[in-house]
Amino acid sequence: MTASPAPDVEIRHRQVEVNGNELHLVEAGEGPAVILGHGFPELWYSWRHQLPALAAAGYHAIAFDQRGYGDSGKPEAIADYDIVHLSDDLLGILDVVGDDQGVFVGHDWGTPPVWATAQRAPERVKAVVAMSVPLSPRSSGPPIAIFKAIFGDTFFYILYFQEPGVAEGELDPQAERFHRGFLYSISGDAPPGSFKVMPAAGTGLLDCLTFPDELPAWLTEDDLSTYAQTFTKTGYRGGLNFYRNFDRNWEASAAWDGTLIEAPTLFIAGEKDPVLLMSPPDRMTPLVPGLRQTVIVDGAGHWVQQERPDEVNRALLTFLADVF
Repeated sequence: MTASPAPDVEIRHRQVEVNGNELHLVEAGEGPAVILGHGFPELWYSWRHQLPALAAAGYHAIAFDQRGYGDSGKPEAIADYDIVHLSDDLLGILDVVGDDQGVFVGHDWGTPPVWATAQRAPERVKAVVAMSVPLSPRSSGPPIAIFKAIFGDTFFYILYFQEPGVAEGELDPQAERFHRGFLYSISGDAPPGSFKVMPAAGTGLLDCLTFPDELPAWLTEDDLSTYAQTFTKTGYRGGLNFYRNFDRNWEASAAWDGTLIEAPTLFIAGEKDPVLLMSPPDRMTPLVPGLRQTVIVDGAGHWVQQERPDEVNRALLTFLADVF
């Protein structure tokens, strides 16, 4: 589905020093800060439909390449991609733009840092918009061991990503093919079973994907090229390192476990998003007393703000008007 024509607003790019690392910010508009964090394997570009809409409505929209992605810095240490660093990046961006509080919006891997920031520094959080990833109760033990027990001999991408160099060796040389298959296979346009269940032994991520003859309407060849050209240049190590911190994040989260999120909160997800099967949204209800609305977008998959930009923008702007 294509978006409505974007308002004619200036899009500004700059490099800033944040939390000991350089981040690439992409900004539009003036007003209260709305900071947009993307997921895997994406870029600031994933918010291309939200930036002009937010700016036209009177907000200072700030998308950015997360650490390890695109034109942002790419620290060497895996530990530099843990949830504390990612949350501190959000707070650092807020400091750079000079605001005491901001609205934090996250999708996929952009969402856990938003949840953590709302728990670690609630005084800096005006409101939360989480997409695709609900806040889940802290698990009873380290997540990787739990995943191994659940999935056994079945391929599970998070376990496949754990060994440094393995997924990079498969994906780095095939960025265009990977993005074509991955973005399609967990979108609302893909038929059931497009992300295939495979044995763990001898399986790579590309083996699990379905590759469309034609791209869905929401993803143009130019869009795909933007992703593919960037990741061909940068590789996937930075984004994969987020996944290599599951256990470290679990340990760190003990410091704020049980902190309820009181800030006004909106949750948005696609009806066909497979993440909702792993993390049902109703599990977050007792953890987020500030939750005002859950919007499940009919027909959309995991890439909800790209697949259904008009519906997402409408929900986002309605929520923000109520918050402010």
